Amino acid sequence: MASLSESEATNRGSMWELDQNLDQPMDEEATRLKNMYREKKFSSALLLRLAFQSLGVVFGDLGTSPLYVFYNAFPRGVDDDEDVIGALSLIIYTLTLIPLLKYVFIVLRANDNGQGGTFALYSLLCRHAKISTIPNQHKTDEDLTTYSRQTYEENSLAAKIKKWLETRAYKRNCLLILVLLGTCTAIGDGILTPAISVLSASGGIKVQNPHMSTDIVVLVAVIILIGIFSMQHYGTDKVGWLFAPIVLIWFILIGSVGALNIHKYGSSVLKAYNPVYIYRYFRRRGNSSDSWTVLGGIMLSITGTEALYADLCHFPVLAIQIAFTFIVFPCLLLAYTGQAAYIISNKQHVNDAFYRSLPDAIYWPAFVIATASAIVASQATISATYSIIKQALALGCFPRVKIVHTSKKFLGQIYIPDINWLLLVLCVAVTAGFKNQSQIGNAYGTAVVIVMLVITFLMVPVMLLVWKSHWILVVTFIVLSLMVEIPYFSACILKIDQGGWVPLVIAIAFFTIMYVWHYCTVKRYEFEMHSKVSMAWILGLGPSLGLVRVPGIGFVYTELASGVPHIFSHFITNLPAIHSVVVFVCVKYLPVYTVPLEERFLVRRIGPKNFHIFRCIARYGYKDLHKKDDDFEKMLFDCLTLFIRLESMMDGYSDSEEFSVPEQRTISDTFQAEKTINTMCSNGDLSYSSQDSIVPVQSPLGVNNLLTYSSHASQAVGNELEFLNRCRDAGVVHILGNTIVRARRDSGVIKKLAVDYMYAFMRRVCRENSVIFNIPHESLLNVGQIYYI
Repeated sequence: MASLSESEATNRGSMWELDQNLDQPMDEEATRLKNMYREKKFSSALLLRLAFQSLGVVFGDLGTSPLYVFYNAFPRGVDDDEDVIGALSLIIYTLTLIPLLKYVFIVLRANDNGQGGTFALYSLLCRHAKISTIPNQHKTDEDLTTYSRQTYEENSLAAKIKKWLETRAYKRNCLLILVLLGTCTAIGDGILTPAISVLSASGGIKVQNPHMSTDIVVLVAVIILIGIFSMQHYGTDKVGWLFAPIVLIWFILIGSVGALNIHKYGSSVLKAYNPVYIYRYFRRRGNSSDSWTVLGGIMLSITGTEALYADLCHFPVLAIQIAFTFIVFPCLLLAYTGQAAYIISNKQHVNDAFYRSLPDAIYWPAFVIATASAIVASQATISATYSIIKQALALGCFPRVKIVHTSKKFLGQIYIPDINWLLLVLCVAVTAGFKNQSQIGNAYGTAVVIVMLVITFLMVPVMLLVWKSHWILVVTFIVLSLMVEIPYFSACILKIDQGGWVPLVIAIAFFTIMYVWHYCTVKRYEFEMHSKVSMAWILGLGPSLGLVRVPGIGFVYTELASGVPHIFSHFITNLPAIHSVVVFVCVKYLPVYTVPLEERFLVRRIGPKNFHIFRCIARYGYKDLHKKDDDFEKMLFDCLTLFIRLESMMDGYSDSEEFSVPEQRTISDTFQAEKTINTMCSNGDLSYSSQDSIVPVQSPLGVNNLLTYSSHASQAVGNELEFLNRCRDAGVVHILGNTIVRARRDSGVIKKLAVDYMYAFMRRVCRENSVIFNIPHESLLNVGQIYYI
């Protein structure tokens, strides 16, 4: 028995070694230079220009907060001047601690090659620790120029944290749940920001007409919202240049009016800049519900801060820091201080203090500018929501939806029709359902504070793993952040029954969609990994694969970067023929913001040349998009052709022999010459660089032998390219797995509901891969199969 066991172990070991040699991982060029992200150097003039442009994209939401903060802080009116002073002091130091110190000078530095948001932080962490729940990454992915990461000393704190995160699957799942929670709540911002901004701006109509019905104000707001969402498919490329001037005029307006009100109604409010008045406010109020009501309203003064981080990708960090420090921050302080001075003198006008504090001469121009600023703020948040959905889709956390490019100049400007109309319906429902700023403000504050808490917790591993910060600095950061955010969170939670439940319901709905989709995606990948067929078995069938090889090219799509997918074995088992050329195509997304086009495709040959089997891996980042005019089939064919040319050139620099059948040579000798080529395909042109794509090795061949070999190699390459072109002319077929996922019979009720109904429904309504890659319908072949998870 012992000898049998040893024999079986030996056989298993030989089979494993055979398969490993047949299907080796893709090795990129070792000389590829790393292009780790560095803040680019800009001239002073360009930096000021970018700071000006950032006003229209980044700060619109934060700038419209003065329209509704004091109304939500004092929904029952003001009784004491000291309450206004205390509230103003809270606003001043909240703006100083959260947007200015935390976000502008700390969190903005935690960007993924200039990309911000929760998914960008998650991608950054996935590159520094093995915490991705879909294990489709390989060491060769780290050679990408956009794949920047840190190395750690063995006994360092960062190395220990990294090892701790990687040890248990539940830790990775908890981190993913935290990211999804922040993402889903940020999507809620895309619904609540347009609602409260436009409704607050539209409220200016009623100030001049006190007898006007509230329903008319709501109707005007709904019409504006419908107009905003209906124009999304045109993009912002043509009108985007107007955004920055509008927001700049808005900040100048609110800052000037604030300074005028301070001069007009008394400068006694300036004592609020003394933080002692915060302590006096809470000592006088105690733990009464009114004090927490004020706190929940003051939370709205920093709404838009999370959007500031999410919209980071368009501008350098320094430009945003300049714009906020020298324009946004001073103008906001003047605006809030001036409103406080006006409220102290006119306590009965707290509900619409902004409009009533305006001089009569500029009332209607200010109303127009306020409405335009609200539209700009809404547009920035909606665009950020599209970007969030795109990132979630790329990382396998959202169903495939249609993504439309709205600009030929800027790839980041996208439009998602399904999400757009969903946002419109929910936004109109919130606006028409609540009809007042107070309840919408309660919902908005809850959403914002949850996103901020998620960012705070995600910053801890980023500071430890990416920045390698000392633990004292990390503790200081999280303590100071939570000291401000937890009181605001508790104040917002107390308002759940007053509108605060809305973002929670929205977040739960989107979280359920994302988690179910991601769970089934991971389980389907694991099933394919376990059910894949050994490459040794395939090649053991011989060059004909035990079938009739008919002219043509078959692209077999799979999520596996190695091995033969189960759908292919199912295909050749049930059909008597297979194409003369077979290419296994793996499309995978990496935790990087983009994969340069010249590094996107990896091609290698599998087995001897007479098998005509290849593998192509197409790699994308979470910001990369499949453009409608991209011919994915042509790109694959061009990269395959380029690979064959470069392969022959690499063979000419090596002393390895040509491929032969495995039985005639040892495994190690047979596949020693396998090459992986990183190809560049651009606009259909074939181009290559001997410096970038070929790493010559020293060869003992003489010059005459090399010339003789070169002539034979050129002839062989010509024959293979001619054969490849004939196969292409004969026809190209794209073989996709039409997978049906089902829960096992012994699964629980919740799992069956999630898999058999929710996931199945999302699969039916989402876009197919054939549509995403623009595969012609007549060239598509679906292979049906059922997975039980």
